[in-house]
Amino acid sequence: MYKKMAARKKLDLLTAVEQIVEKAQGTGLSSEFYRKANRYIKYVSEKLELTQEQSVMMALFIDNSDDTKIAISDFSKFLNCRTTRIIRYMSEIDVLEKRELVRCRRDGNHITYRVPLEVVEAFKNNEKYIPKDCSGLSCQELFGEIENVFDLRKNDELTYDATVEKIRHLFNCNSQLLYVQKVRSYGMSEGDKMMLILFSHLFVNNNDENIGYYDLCFLFDKSCWRDIKLCLNDGENILFTEKMIEYNNADGFVNRESFRMTAEAKRQLFTELNLSSLNQNNNRRDMIKSEDIVPKNLFYGDKINSQIEELGGLLDDVQYKQIRTRMKDSGFRCGFTCLFYGSAGTGKTETVLQLARQTGRDIMQVNISQIKSMWIGESEKNIKQVFDNYRAKAKKCRITPILLFNEADAIIGKRQEGAERAVDKMENAIQNIILQEMETLDGILIATTNLAQNMDKAFERRFLYKIKFEKPTTEARMSMWREMIPVLKEEEIRILATKYDFSGGQIENIARHYTIGNILHGESKNIVEELTVYCDSERLETKGTRKIGFCL
Repeated sequence: MYKKMAARKKLDLLTAVEQIVEKAQGTGLSSEFYRKANRYIKYVSEKLELTQEQSVMMALFIDNSDDTKIAISDFSKFLNCRTTRIIRYMSEIDVLEKRELVRCRRDGNHITYRVPLEVVEAFKNNEKYIPKDCSGLSCQELFGEIENVFDLRKNDELTYDATVEKIRHLFNCNSQLLYVQKVRSYGMSEGDKMMLILFSHLFVNNNDENIGYYDLCFLFDKSCWRDIKLCLNDGENILFTEKMIEYNNADGFVNRESFRMTAEAKRQLFTELNLSSLNQNNNRRDMIKSEDIVPKNLFYGDKINSQIEELGGLLDDVQYKQIRTRMKDSGFRCGFTCLFYGSAGTGKTETVLQLARQTGRDIMQVNISQIKSMWIGESEKNIKQVFDNYRAKAKKCRITPILLFNEADAIIGKRQEGAERAVDKMENAIQNIILQEMETLDGILIATTNLAQNMDKAFERRFLYKIKFEKPTTEARMSMWREMIPVLKEEEIRILATKYDFSGGQIENIARHYTIGNILHGESKNIVEELTVYCDSERLETKGTRKIGFCL
């Protein structure tokens, strides 16, 4: 009797779930199972305010909570019954979804589920999961919640109807906000209202003034999106007629695939927000001013030297503007897209810097590691923001700057076919955005890569200039030794250049070692001997697991 009472006291949600799952295995959810598991099912039902059937389904979901793609067929295999048996429980699973105990992902005809981490935590703490209270929010907090809803929709974890319902719930809980009141006052259809809220989100949360079709299409079902896209393209959507949105334009030409909210719409809708902070262009630390670039002599083989000189001539501002105008008049894309590829240390990045210095162009350098956010959807926003910032910068500058994707291997590699993992889908989404932006680029983009063989063919086609940087010839290496360590004699230079097949980056690294040694210990009596030590060290290090040296 004492043991039974102690067992009852120890009962909690996870223990009850464990017992339900153990007793359910192979039973097909027979009446005998419900009789044997009655005590545990009743505990979960009372604790979570669910029916018996909902409690059993929830127990199966919790038992599979380490899987982010739980399929109904998984349950039928575990229970040893036909899938049609589980389909009878779909209305109960729908209730679990509405209660936010599970999230559903609908990818075409394929439906999978996952259990949110906060639900698992509630079970661990033996607590009933209560969704977050979204009432009494500030306008900025409201947009934070709206962003979460749209991210779930973008990740196929909400249907369109469920998205509408969540937005409606947020609005009902925050009817005190002027933004909510204003949106409701327009008397638009549900679809148009959702479109306006999406435009608002993209502006407020992303500071996005260049909204394309790819930013909008995720919200609507495919059948609806076709009609919506047609109306947007023709300027017949109510958001146009009510002057809530407008087309972007470049040099007086309307771009019917790029939209922004009008100044009047912002004035009406966002009075509760500090829009000045949204519109400020911060002093960007990723900008390299042309006048700050240190001049350097670079040495190439004859072929590369010819290609670099030609590109330098094209980027001369007078020449660049003439070519750009003629390309545009001829109906061609007027963006200059260049790929510098080859082994590490062969001068790719330094060449970009010197071209920028010679032509008076600033460089907007992209930090790829910062773009790739751990949060689903954030990386796509980040890469789009890069191009939006570049366009804004290019319009303000007298001389068009260079957009530099340095060491771009991570974003121009081959796309994943039939990607299933969220990470692979994110990678593909980033690449698709870059490809679209390259199509409409009006400026100068240069990418450098050490791994051109892994590049997606779609990127290869979009680079107008492709220059392969090879390891320098003996003559080029001699010029580098001569330039970097002028005290060397000609014969010493030839010995070093012949013996060591180094890149320019490696030679510069050795020259730095030599200079530091002179500062610390004074000038060496035998320069070649000292340089040989550094050379041998450099050669060994390139075979090791860590890279030490200066990469151009």
